[in-house]
Amino acid sequence: MDKGKFATRAVHAGQHPDPATGAVSVPIYASSTFVFKNAEQGAARFQGKEPGYIYSRLGNPTVRALEESIADLEGGEDCRVTASGMAAISTAAMAVCKSGDHILAGDALYGGTHKVFTDILKGYGVQCTLVDTSDPTAIEAAIKPNTKVIYIETPSNPMMKLTDMKAVAKIAKKKNITTMADNTFMSPYLQRPIEHGIDVVLHSITKSLSGHSDVLGGAIVGSNAFLKAMDPMYKNMGANLGPFEAWLTLRGIKTLHVRMQRQTESAEKIAKWLEDHPKVEWVKYPGLKSHPQHALAKRQMDGFGSMMSFELKGGVEAGRRVMNNVSLCSLAVSLGAVESLISHPATMTHAVVPKEDRIKAGITDGLVRFSVGIEDVDDIIADLEQALAKA
Repeated sequence: MDKGKFATRAVHAGQHPDPATGAVSVPIYASSTFVFKNAEQGAARFQGKEPGYIYSRLGNPTVRALEESIADLEGGEDCRVTASGMAAISTAAMAVCKSGDHILAGDALYGGTHKVFTDILKGYGVQCTLVDTSDPTAIEAAIKPNTKVIYIETPSNPMMKLTDMKAVAKIAKKKNITTMADNTFMSPYLQRPIEHGIDVVLHSITKSLSGHSDVLGGAIVGSNAFLKAMDPMYKNMGANLGPFEAWLTLRGIKTLHVRMQRQTESAEKIAKWLEDHPKVEWVKYPGLKSHPQHALAKRQMDGFGSMMSFELKGGVEAGRRVMNNVSLCSLAVSLGAVESLISHPATMTHAVVPKEDRIKAGITDGLVRFSVGIEDVDDIIADLEQALAKA
């Protein structure tokens, strides 16, 4: 039987009635260890000769259901879930790179990713070069003989800059370089990088996949060969996700398509409204015709998502007044949740990025990042309107 379209798979992929009780919801297997029938079975499982569970750091039935669900939705062969989005990024990168290797990454990265790539991994002998990945020629020019990974965010956080994934994949495959894409902003409902030739897809499942501001987790999606090679790093460094967080994310994924469709429709309306507002200097949202990569967005996305950034004509002080005066929208970091969230990247999510790097990437002190929730769109606009009146 055909697995069905995305909405059907979001509800059912990886999730089966419990064989012991018939429970519709995947049980939370809150067990650290699993009993063997005999010593021979225990030995066979540790040797990889027999499938089955051993210890929850090495595998858990609830966690496995989530991995199967995300792999299906992203179109990957398999998935590993982790304790956070940063655990996913760090594990994937460290599984590929060793001392003397080189990472090529986008110049407008999330602050935590920037810190790991440019500072922490440097201490282990891994170099990193940041480039404007919206320009394929810049990527090709920056490749070194020791480049092992090309890492992209598309759209980038928070500049909403897009990368042509097919172009990047074509460049990388000629030189046997692993490509990795952070798909957190879009979710597999709106964008599936593997379909465009990307090797590894990363997520903070804290965001749209779980969707309710109550889970911390990450995901790594790729080929069986990549994940098998990564498993010693993943399992022995202890980056695994717990069963309760996995269960909450499975529940969130069931409504992913419903939430993202609502958020996208609202975001398009809000972005157009902000663009026409007299106090707004500019708005970056892929769904706007003014976005320099609007045509690319239409080619590689199924929708434009819930994220945008904007700057006020009054600069950083005006932005601060807006953020201090919203009432419906929450002044908080994170994104992709049912609640609308507003934040200031320069002093919050990207505070660890050196100012010179931030400004070079376009992350100005006055930039405001906005994640559109599922509230009534007119109520969101009314809240922004009253806050803008005080800017």
